[in-house]
Amino acid sequence: MKSLLVFILLVSPIWPIGENPARGYPFVVVNKATNELAFMNDGKIQGVYPVATGKTTDLTPEGLHTITVKAKNPYYRKLNIPGGDPRNPLGTRWIGFDAKDTDGRIYGVHGTNRPDSIGKYISNGCIRMQNKDVESLYEKIPIGTKILVTSTDKSFQQLGKEYKAIDD
Repeated sequence: MKSLLVFILLVSPIWPIGENPARGYPFVVVNKATNELAFMNDGKIQGVYPVATGKTTDLTPEGLHTITVKAKNPYYRKLNIPGGDPRNPLGTRWIGFDAKDTDGRIYGVHGTNRPDSIGKYISNGCIRMQNKDVESLYEKIPIGTKILVTSTDKSFQQLGKEYKAIDD
């Protein structure tokens, strides 16, 4: 049984094996300086989306993190709001990452019930996207994908090359 589990983990298409990020693997970059998120895959930038980030610079943790949790219509624990409820501030998708040694349930990229907040510095640490954008991204990002959160004047092209996620 144990060897079967190891085999599944090694050949599973949802967990990138080897160096990650690497050309051909999904990679996400969030630039807090511009409040934009770039999705990179197959050696190129596939899309750039507007986002909202933390009210203060320290709220959205910077660094290279790993996507560890994904959820459709996530439950909002703080106010006991079920997924799918229009009052739910997490919107329609949750893509959690392991910032600050958390398990992916504290920090994440998620939708919003306040589309007017996108582009602003307004969250308590998460990265908000329009629901339609996070729904599209959700389908393309497997668990194990790396996400870089930074605040820089470098372009996504430069960052992608630096992290070997896109072609030269």
